[in-house]
Amino acid sequence: MTEIRLASLQGGAIAFASDAIDAFRQTLRGDVCLPNEPGYEEARTIWNAMIDRHPGAVVRCKGAADIMRAVRFARDHGLLLAVRGGGHNIAGNAVCEGGLLIDLSLMRSVRIDPLNRTARVEPGATLGEFDKEAQAFGLATPLGINSTTGVAGLTLGGGFGWLSRKLGLAADNLISADVVTADGGLVRASEAEDANLLWALRGGGANFGAVSSFEFRLHPVGPMVLAGLIIHPFARANERERHERIAVPGLDLRGMLWIARSG
Repeated sequence: MTEIRLASLQGGAIAFASDAIDAFRQTLRGDVCLPNEPGYEEARTIWNAMIDRHPGAVVRCKGAADIMRAVRFARDHGLLLAVRGGGHNIAGNAVCEGGLLIDLSLMRSVRIDPLNRTARVEPGATLGEFDKEAQAFGLATPLGINSTTGVAGLTLGGGFGWLSRKLGLAADNLISADVVTADGGLVRASEAEDANLLWALRGGGANFGAVSSFEFRLHPVGPMVLAGLIIHPFARANERERHERIAVPGLDLRGMLWIARSG
């Protein structure tokens, strides 16, 4: 019988018989991928190629129930745990070495409610996927700059992008979130339900839970927009700096103001 070893929170490793992993796999709608199995390399690879970590096992979730079962499995056995969303994580926190990786990249649903101007987004979706659905209705919410960035990590870290000067951060437009907590339970964080958790999720970054669904406020934007850089001579730096401090009604610059040395 094959033995699978997963890193523990206390250091060292915990051994599992292969039938124990198979039994866990049967509880999921998604799958458990071990090294050298299909899906493993895709799940462990993130945008920052400098991060080259090898989790002992990957749970490729397809819904909130899978996340809950994976968190409970890790909690019951004291396993080192990491959560991967869209996979654009620069610091590398989305992947652990030797532990259990909860991979949410298969959860990519984006559902737009044009009447109420809201969006329900799963944690594996990227900014480009979100924008594509929202722009079908001429709507958007402040996101980041690169279309390949994951919605989850960007929002939980604050989320500054092209629309932020007018509409705030991505986190400012987060209405609610469904969160799997450390005990494996599922809660709703909103202004009406668990407002403190919603406050923490808006830019707190990590360790408050695994978000299985985000609800965003949408705004009329596009589908045709004027975008680009505005460059001014360095000699006019003082003048432009004073002007930029003044709120001009209706002014929406979809780029960064650059002041370049002339000549």
